[in-house]
Amino acid sequence: MNRRLKHVMMFTAFSAACAIVPCWPRLLASPIALQESPQAPQGQKDFEQRALTAERAFVEAAAKSDTAALDQLLDVRFTWTDASGRTLTRQEVLQQAPKPAITDADAQFTAHNYGSLESVQIHSGKDHALHIWVNRPAGWRLLLYQEVRLLDAPPEAAPRTHAACENPCKDVPFEPKTQNERDVIAGFMALQTYTVAHDAKNWGMYVADEFEAANSNSDQTLTKRGRMEDLARSKMAGYTPMPVVEMRVLDFGTAAILISKHQPEHAQPVHITRLWIKRGGHWMEAASYQTRIEDTAAR
Repeated sequence: MNRRLKHVMMFTAFSAACAIVPCWPRLLASPIALQESPQAPQGQKDFEQRALTAERAFVEAAAKSDTAALDQLLDVRFTWTDASGRTLTRQEVLQQAPKPAITDADAQFTAHNYGSLESVQIHSGKDHALHIWVNRPAGWRLLLYQEVRLLDAPPEAAPRTHAACENPCKDVPFEPKTQNERDVIAGFMALQTYTVAHDAKNWGMYVADEFEAANSNSDQTLTKRGRMEDLARSKMAGYTPMPVVEMRVLDFGTAAILISKHQPEHAQPVHITRLWIKRGGHWMEAASYQTRIEDTAAR
């Protein structure tokens, strides 16, 4: 189920609460949240709405630094990556809860359900955030939170390179242990290869229609259509793939999260979260959030 909602400040009976925390949309009462899948079984609708209810509770708890509430919502493997690229563990967040970059009640909200995972993206000006929820036996838990702040102006064009792309096109420092991991890594390397080759058609085969990407080394977000148009027009001439230095894959059956650290040439490293999904028997990328690690020197 795909939903794009507009957060609107409400000046009604709960306006007093808005002075304390952002008034997140009343998702359970919103017909917009369900209009794109009217044929979905009621059980599936309820399942997804529980994820969005948990999302709203997280936003309210994070805005108030309510660690007791956060303790009930964060997964045991939870990580928080802020806009500067600093990554905190669950324990670190509960010791001293950081403030979210986006607290704007007018922020744009996008959600997609992929079985046991729910992807939520929030957009406000130059700030963007990815929340990935996982369904556990005890209910929905937030597994990953990542912020990206876009550049204020277009970046300088990368110098043209004629070097062969080995890492990440042909090899990465990760040893897959399951078939899903092997398939996701193969898809990831194919995507990098087609990017270098400016092969928009084949690149598109590995990307979901709802794909969204945010990159702190860019001044704008990307969609599937926009990226394919850039590739077709060779706007990415001189694109230099970023070698992977660390990588791990979280396998959830029909969805997977690929988390990696990359080291661009003469630049600061980048922390990247990519959400991959299996659709029609084929793995494809549905989201990519890339955050520059600012407290690390460029190499």
